[in-house]
Amino acid sequence: MRSQALQVACRPLRSPSSTLQTLAAFQSRPITTSRPKSATGTYTPKSYTPSTTARKPVASSSTAKPAGISTPSAKPYSPAQQQQASATDIEETPMPVVLDPQAAQVPGATIEDVDPELAAQIPTPNNNNNHASNIGAKKGAFTAALTGNGANGNANGNGTAQKTIDWSSSYHGLSTEAFSPEVAKILMQPLDPLDVEVKPDGIIYLPEIKYRRILNQAFGPGGWGLAPRGELVVGEKVVTREYALIVGGRFVAQARGECQYFSEETIPTAGEGCKSNALLRCCKDLGIASELWDPRFIREFKKKYAHEIWVEHVVNKKRRQVWCRKDADPWYPYQAVKK
Repeated sequence: MRSQALQVACRPLRSPSSTLQTLAAFQSRPITTSRPKSATGTYTPKSYTPSTTARKPVASSSTAKPAGISTPSAKPYSPAQQQQASATDIEETPMPVVLDPQAAQVPGATIEDVDPELAAQIPTPNNNNNHASNIGAKKGAFTAALTGNGANGNANGNGTAQKTIDWSSSYHGLSTEAFSPEVAKILMQPLDPLDVEVKPDGIIYLPEIKYRRILNQAFGPGGWGLAPRGELVVGEKVVTREYALIVGGRFVAQARGECQYFSEETIPTAGEGCKSNALLRCCKDLGIASELWDPRFIREFKKKYAHEIWVEHVVNKKRRQVWCRKDADPWYPYQAVKK
C-alpha cells in the first residue's frame, strides 16, 4: 500500500496541451434535451405569450399579511412584457386598504333612545315658541339671586343682571314691598311660654335657634341671610360687629351684635355669639318675639313662670339669689338651697 501511494504522488502532472484537448472534445459533444420534437425531427421552440392577468402574490409562510392588504404582483423581465404587465396591474390590482381603529366611532345615545316619552315632553322651538324667552327669564332670575338682585325688576330677563349689590353698605329693596299675610302670620305669632328662658339676673330671652327656625319657616332655608357691614371689632373683654338681615334679595334690618370673651382663644366663639346677638336684634323689626321687649309681658311672665331662689356655688360655697324657671333647676354651677 505504501508503494502504491508513492507511485501516485510521484505521477507527473498533465501538460497544458492535454487539458485543452479534453475541453475541446467536451464542447463538441451534442447536447440532448427533453423537449418534444416535431414531425421533421427538429426541435420546436415553445412560443411565450405574456399573461394579461396580474400574477397573484405568493404569501410567505414565515410572514403573515394583515387582512385587507394586497401584495403587488411580480413583474416580467422583458421591457415589453414589463410595460404590458404594469398597465394590467394598474387596472386590476386594488389599492391597499389601511385600517384605522379610531375611524369607527360609535354614535352617542340620545334622549330619544333612552326615554322617548321624556323626550316628547321637552319643549322645542317647534312646539313652544316662548321656550327661548322662558329660559332667558329663568337665567336672569338665577343670576340676580346669585348677585343679590331681587325679583323686583333687577334682572333684565336675558340672563344677565343690571348691577351687583354691595351688601356691606347697600340698602337695596328697603320697604319696597310688604310680606304676604301668610308670612306675616308666621313672623308675628305669639310666643310659646315653654320656649322662653330666664337668665340668673332675671332677664327673659328666646334662644337664638328659635329665631332661625321661625325665619326658615317663613322664608325657607336659603331665603334669608346675614351680611356683615364691617369688620369684627375686638375690645378688652367684648367683641362687636354690625350685620344686615337680607330677605329675598332685599335689605330688611340692621343691628350691631356683641359678646363677651375671657381669653384670646375664645375670640372666634365670641364672634359667633356676636352674630347670633345681631340676628335676634334684627328680628325685632320683623315682629319676631316682640313680647320680650314689652314690660307688661315681662312682669306677667316672671310672676307666672319664674321665681327668685337662694342658690349656693358648688365650688366656693358662696350663696346668692338668682332667677330661674319654676319648672327647672338652677344653672350650673349653682344648686338650690334653703335660706
